[in-house]
Amino acid sequence: MAISIKTLLPDGEINLELLKVLADNSFDSILVTDATKDGKIIYANAAFKKLTGYSQEEVLGQTPRILQGPATDKKVIDKLRKVLSTGGKFEDRAINYKKNGTPFIMHWKVLPIKFKGAIKGWIAIQRETSGL
Repeated sequence: MAISIKTLLPDGEINLELLKVLADNSFDSILVTDATKDGKIIYANAAFKKLTGYSQEEVLGQTPRILQGPATDKKVIDKLRKVLSTGGKFEDRAINYKKNGTPFIMHWKVLPIKFKGAIKGWIAIQRETSGL
């Protein structure tokens, strides 16, 4: 019989701590937004600061649009909006901008956080890449 995390760690608080340790120590940037229309940032890990230059304190309550700029492909952003409006999963690349204004190519996945069938937020897993 296979042991699952749920079996091994049945306590919700322990599961939450496990997820926090995973996210806080990931090599990839992780950003969590709420499920509102604006998608306000409610969590950013240390890798997000390393990638973008923005600390968690600076981005809490902001939207991920702070990373967009003149060269950000509007077609990719429109595709993202359409996918999110249907509760789907998104993956693509686009030019975004670091805090200091330096453009970079970001590859990211955006996934819904669902609880009992309702979307409660979104998680974005991001990394810098070398090509569109």
